[in-house]
Amino acid sequence: MHELPVVQPAARRPERADAARNRERILAAAATLVGERGIDRVSMDDVARAACVGTGTLYRRFGDRAGLAFALLEQHAVDFQDALISGPPPLGPGAPAAERLKAFGDGYLDLLERHADLLAVSVPVLRGPSGPEALYTTHLAILLREAAPRADPEYTARALMATLHPAEHLWMRRRLEWPAARLRAGWHALVDAVTAGG
Repeated sequence: MHELPVVQPAARRPERADAARNRERILAAAATLVGERGIDRVSMDDVARAACVGTGTLYRRFGDRAGLAFALLEQHAVDFQDALISGPPPLGPGAPAAERLKAFGDGYLDLLERHADLLAVSVPVLRGPSGPEALYTTHLAILLREAAPRADPEYTARALMATLHPAEHLWMRRRLEWPAARLRAGWHALVDAVTAGG
């Protein structure tokens, strides 16, 4: 039995009440600005001004734009992680591995449909050693060991995750104007090809 690495929200020291209020005010201001303009048109200075905090406070709290973008996504990442580990099948345990691979793609594509712009900015955090992508890649490798025993599970998991890269998703949806249904069907066909004969 393989254990999935659980990706926890970044460990934080217990916050003072005013620091917690600042964090919530910053995230609320950032969410409003991103909702109005899109993440590409929002700077750290813009967020600091809207939240009435110093830019230094923002950088100390979130590190950079990638950290801030990921903070806006953090609960969505935790919810998706929870669904993988203990949610109902086929995304969660209890379904055949090939079905779970398809369900993973469906769920991740849903996440991309709603948040691809933020995910694209937060890629350095997503792909870091303790980021959610480490969990996702391990999850896919575990499923591939069962569904496609002749494949190299780690390589194939990374190759599959590459097809779900946020920048690639945005390119296919906005530049190529492919509908979401085509991406979903493509993921399912890819899983079928990888697991054929498995």
